[in-house]
Amino acid sequence: VQLQASGGGLVQPGGSLRLSCSASGLTVSRNGMGWFRQAPGKEREFVAAVRKGTTSTYYADSVKGRFTISRDAAFNNRVHLQMNSLRPEDTAVYYCVVTGAGNPISSAYFRPSTYFHWGQGTLVTVSS
Repeated sequence: VQLQASGGGLVQPGGSLRLSCSASGLTVSRNGMGWFRQAPGKEREFVAAVRKGTTSTYYADSVKGRFTISRDAAFNNRVHLQMNSLRPEDTAVYYCVVTGAGNPISSAYFRPSTYFHWGQGTLVTVSS
């Protein structure tokens, strides 16, 4: 299984970026997918996820209303993270993640241990 994240970069506060994650080696429509991030000197934290087999989504309180996660309608092995109203505190390396074959309960989507597969990450820098 390989996860390739793209779309990171430098953006000014208040700007937008769209991250994409492409998966190979599995059919991600059968898995939950999500994003975590890790800022310098900080612990890894949950950002957003879409539930296995559904369009149900979960968000960290810090990004709710600003970020939107979605599965690609045309490509079943791709998920996107639309990030609007970006803030300097959103600066981090963003990691695409995929759950295993089970069906996690809702609360599990917020935990890193739920995800079996992790991408290499893409850097998002929010700065003027």
